[in-house]
Amino acid sequence: MELARSHVLVCGGTGCTAGGSENLIKSLETEIKAKGLDKEVKVVRTGCFGLCEEGPNMIIYPEGVFYSHVKVTDVPEIVEEHLYKGRIVKRLLYKEIVEGDVTKSLNDTPFYKKQMRIALRNCGVIDPENIEEYIAMDGYRALGKALTEMKPADVIDVVLRSGLRGRGGAGFPTGMKWKFAAASPGPKKYVCCNADEGDPGAFMDRSVLEGDPHAVIEAMIIAGYAIGSDEGYIYVRAEYPIAVKRLNTAIKQAKEYGLLGKDIFGTGFNFDLNIRLGAGAFVCGEETALMTSIEGHRGEPRSRPPFPAVKGLFGKPTILNNVETFANVAQIILNGPEWFSAIGTEKSKGTKVFALGGKITNTGLVEIPMGTTLREIVEDIGGGVPNGKKFKAAQTGGPSGGCIPAQHFDTPIDYDNLIAIGSMMGSGGLIVMDEDTCMVDIAKFFLQFTVDESCGKCAPCRLGIRKLLDILEKITSGNGEMEDLDRLEELCVHIKNTALCGLGQTAPNPVLSTLRYFRDEYVAHVRDKRCPAGVCKSLLTYEIDPNKCTGCTLCARNCPVGAITGELKKPHVIDKSKCIKCGVCASKCKFKAISKK
Repeated sequence: MELARSHVLVCGGTGCTAGGSENLIKSLETEIKAKGLDKEVKVVRTGCFGLCEEGPNMIIYPEGVFYSHVKVTDVPEIVEEHLYKGRIVKRLLYKEIVEGDVTKSLNDTPFYKKQMRIALRNCGVIDPENIEEYIAMDGYRALGKALTEMKPADVIDVVLRSGLRGRGGAGFPTGMKWKFAAASPGPKKYVCCNADEGDPGAFMDRSVLEGDPHAVIEAMIIAGYAIGSDEGYIYVRAEYPIAVKRLNTAIKQAKEYGLLGKDIFGTGFNFDLNIRLGAGAFVCGEETALMTSIEGHRGEPRSRPPFPAVKGLFGKPTILNNVETFANVAQIILNGPEWFSAIGTEKSKGTKVFALGGKITNTGLVEIPMGTTLREIVEDIGGGVPNGKKFKAAQTGGPSGGCIPAQHFDTPIDYDNLIAIGSMMGSGGLIVMDEDTCMVDIAKFFLQFTVDESCGKCAPCRLGIRKLLDILEKITSGNGEMEDLDRLEELCVHIKNTALCGLGQTAPNPVLSTLRYFRDEYVAHVRDKRCPAGVCKSLLTYEIDPNKCTGCTLCARNCPVGAITGELKKPHVIDKSKCIKCGVCASKCKFKAISKK
């Protein structure tokens, strides 16, 4: 087999695929062949590079040149200039490396400099559909070490001493969960992986599965060995077709190589994996609801105790971890627990993957050591809030989390610190909000989501969250009373204390955190009948400044309901009884004569 002199890595994650990376790959292969370079240049479809905002993305090695926003029409120039003539196409370079040394390591750019990639170490580096590339990156070495050099109890001890906590929610110690399941009696046990990932704005687990599926498979086999299980299930949402395809491919390859199935490494240990597709129910992110769904029933949570480690899937002892948690396991086995525990903070070891979204320059996927401050994530890695706007808050933990205000911008991010300031780690969605965000509206948005996603099994969740939403809708429509704020807080406490599962217990968090830090906005909505951010339509009015209006009639001609009248070259007026507050007039006015209040 001839070795290629150049490798063209093209992001094949969901974001870049939606942006046309599949067409890029086909065009590259065609152009490379036409130039007679197909024996010298290899095109590799990888997972996510992390810089989703810049996609479709491409890296060409050995130079390490990073091209962003690449279009099919750019391919002939890339092949001709870079791959054929050896001249870098500077106009396509990622913005942070245009100046100076264009072959400078991507790791030296602000986006990557403060990151530490463990769970994401192979994403954007290898072909996720080629097991040999994973093996070349030390893949399955940890499994070999565990099966041939360690006892099951030794594996659990290493995971315990590493300090690895679950990356999917409350952060329960992973080794402790495995220890409980190992101690549970019975000939049949299960290992489950939660790849459902239902939080709005979260795509961490999806990206790991798309970019490095063997890392999860290897870890699940190791977990099976540790607790005495011979079968596992990966529960992945059907809306992740690329992840599902690559998982199926990886499982098939692992079986062909004798790494999955019977008598792995000749040790007599057997382990097999199954994939179950979820229908997109948020409640199935809760472990007992997920297991109920795998069993073929409607996804509803069960009362605990007994906990899954004692009675889980099909009534057997079961462990369940999410994708990111499993993605750390092989590296812990290979590098030792001391290596992992040296990263992060005292009680939150290792790294955390976040999906950055919202009002942020660098939308994408990042992995940072625990203890990195929110300011570093938003300003240094994320590139700050765009358009000169001020940072107002960040939502972590999705619908289960809370909003972190600017006053906590320098808070080190870890499990305990987030809980102390009224939020939580959750799976890792991090939504940034600027000064134009209404915090009452944000709380309402997350409540609308949890109302839709509640399974309805328990009354506190089914009725209580609906009542919370009713009060918020009353407030944002201009009909709120000051007593409603007390009712919100009281109802939140009751729901948290009485709901059956984590969905209901954490659903009030967005309301409680916004009330805690942005109570003045609630008061403005209720007492002054005003939305300070200018978001809630029922509380808005549009007015034309007669001193700025030139009477050009542009606003009147574009108003969809004919609410604006006036003579040519004379100030116009808005009939507020007709105005639907769509904002078209303000967006069309060239003289900034129309304002919303």
